[in-house]
Parts: sequence; structure tokens; C-alpha cells
Amino acid sequence: MNQLDIEQFLALTSPKEHFSAELKALYFDMKGDWQAAHDLVDQLPGKSAARVHAYLHRKEGDQWNADYWYRRAGESRPSISLEKEWGMLLERFWED
Repeated sequence: MNQLDIEQFLALTSPKEHFSAELKALYFDMKGDWQAAHDLVDQLPGKSAARVHAYLHRKEGDQWNADYWYRRAGESRPSISLEKEWGMLLERFWED
């Protein structure tokens, strides 16, 4: 993912239909709709959804819940800013 891709993602007025639930969640989080982002990954199985779910609870400030979801994702809470974590997740789940 290059800077142009990120800028195009940030400029979208709505997520594209073909985006994964994880990518849509990152989109809604970026637009300030935490609840819509959470609703997209809350009931999904798998490590990918758990990873975004963990980030969202970390952002919410619920560290205990975030750590639970990081463990479900098979990862530990990163020691980076929320902004850097969001960017890392965007790169991980980016689709053309």
C-alpha cells in the first residue's frame, strides 16, 4: 500500500462493497463511527476480526477487553500509538 492508496481510502465517502468486514470497520473507525466499526467485527469468527476488535477496544479505553481480543487474535497489545496501529491494520487488510 502506498501513500496514494491511503489518501484514496481516506477520501472515500463510503466503504466499497467488496471491502472485507475488517476493512469496512477500519473505514468507519476512521470516520468517527466506533459503534458501526465494532458492530461489523463483534460477532465474526477468526483471528482477523478479533485483531480489529482488539484495536477498537483499545481505542475505547477498555484495556482488559482489548487484551482478551488480542489473545484471541494470537497477538499481544502493541506498544505503538493508536494511529500507527490503525495504519498497520489498514496495510494488513487493504484490498484494491
